[in-house]
Amino acid sequence: MTRLKIEISVPESHVEQVVDALHAAGAGRVGEYARCTSVWRITGSWLPSPAARPYQGTAGEIHTAEEVRVESVCEQRQAAAVLRAVRAVHPYEEAVVNFLPLYDPVAD
Repeated sequence: MTRLKIEISVPESHVEQVVDALHAAGAGRVGEYARCTSVWRITGSWLPSPAARPYQGTAGEIHTAEEVRVESVCEQRQAAAVLRAVRAVHPYEEAVVNFLPLYDPVAD
């Protein structure tokens, strides 16, 4: 089975909602542990187009803000459900959710 690392940038105010959504969709399982996540502060920057409706910032202006990076893991077969669950609670108009394949040296 292919495991994926999940990376999500989110305002600090929504971290628990995102972690809850990850857990509800089955992400964050590592052996006998559930709800496994890493969280740290980052600085994000973006330029909303004039047609955008940004959660933070103003359309047409570069915006920089403190965010939180949430990382977890899931099985590849869970990715679509995880994406739907996160986007349902994420406040950004265009939430970026990255899925990166993990190398498993035992599987070789």
